[in-house]
Amino acid sequence: MNIVLRGGLSLMLLVSGVSAMAAQPRPQLAAMTCAALDQAVTALPAGPVLVASYPPLDGHPAPILALRGVAFTYDNALASIALFACGKAESARRIADALVFATRHDPEYQDGRLRNAYAAGAVGSPSMKLPGYWSVERNAWNQDAYQVSSATGNQAWAALALLEAYRQSGEASYLEAARKVLYWSQKNTYDGQSPAGFSGGYYGYFSKQVQQNWKSTEHNVDLAAAWSALDAVAPNSDSAAQAKIARQFVSSQWDAGEGRFLIGTGADGRTSDRERSGLDAQIWPLIALHDPPRDWRRVFAFIDHAHRAGEGYGFNRDPDGLWTEGTAQAAAVARLSGLSDKAQPLWSVLLAQEAGNGWLYATPAPRISTGLAIGPDSVTNDFFYYHLPHLGATAWAAIAATGVNPFTGSQEAD
Repeated sequence: MNIVLRGGLSLMLLVSGVSAMAAQPRPQLAAMTCAALDQAVTALPAGPVLVASYPPLDGHPAPILALRGVAFTYDNALASIALFACGKAESARRIADALVFATRHDPEYQDGRLRNAYAAGAVGSPSMKLPGYWSVERNAWNQDAYQVSSATGNQAWAALALLEAYRQSGEASYLEAARKVLYWSQKNTYDGQSPAGFSGGYYGYFSKQVQQNWKSTEHNVDLAAAWSALDAVAPNSDSAAQAKIARQFVSSQWDAGEGRFLIGTGADGRTSDRERSGLDAQIWPLIALHDPPRDWRRVFAFIDHAHRAGEGYGFNRDPDGLWTEGTAQAAAVARLSGLSDKAQPLWSVLLAQEAGNGWLYATPAPRISTGLAIGPDSVTNDFFYYHLPHLGATAWAAIAATGVNPFTGSQEAD
């Protein structure tokens, strides 16, 4: 009888503990998003896979044809990093394996670059499948110019995911692939004119790609972190030098008078853009770069003034709606910067964005703007986020809630 009572009491205490954890928004968010990411991978055939950035909701595909079945490289890199933090190493490695395959089996290039996106699903021979869709109006196969392009920041994020996979597994193929994409960026995007740094990458279709000469603060943050991560696992003076170049560019964009980072330069590669602002460029330097100056923390005051959208944050200055991914980024950066009081209110905001099955909407609004153009052929600032379940938002929420630093792989203890 005593044994039964003790067992019953233990069970009650266990259930009570689980219920208490579920009542806390951050652990609840972590459990929910980790499960969603893992299920998205395990639902696909065995082997290397890439996850759709905008999955169907309740059986209905994304209403925007150009987004259906598309696996953005950045989103998948985030998902792989998040899955390692979630303790789902097998699923994390399946995405990383797809990125390795992509560096070796592009249908058109043999130089190690990655595309901004691929077709979602299982990855296999003979080469990577590029995204696209059949246009009834044109009676032709359509490909999105941005999706088949190679932006510098996406190379860096893929390298970060590959280096995390290497740290977790010791598998040399991940290290080799990370080196390959970073060396491509070094060779093809370095611009020595002041402020020296790395330009935006290449845009357009095969044989017609145009070099993007603007320099992005965010892209250089990403590269500084990726080169530093490579140097940490395989010390090399060149890696350290590349990280220094990228970091110096980021530092050059710090506006001490306004307590914020400029978004980068215009197409001339020299003149900084003082009008626009991107949330990621404001806050990522605080956790991506080693020992950032304490003065940079003033960006929190700037984003609270310029990027607030309700209880969360928007993408650009004076935003027209909440950006779920960016709100998760702010929670992650605040938590990792020891500012838990700033992160705490955001957990519930993020939970409220659930679309179903643990996925988060990119925004609760029908559409939000970024103030940015997708490419040089855009006639307006046409880069938007929509009220759709989004891999990037879900992965960033998992990253924030688990306490991992996606730039270094280090994880904060609960």
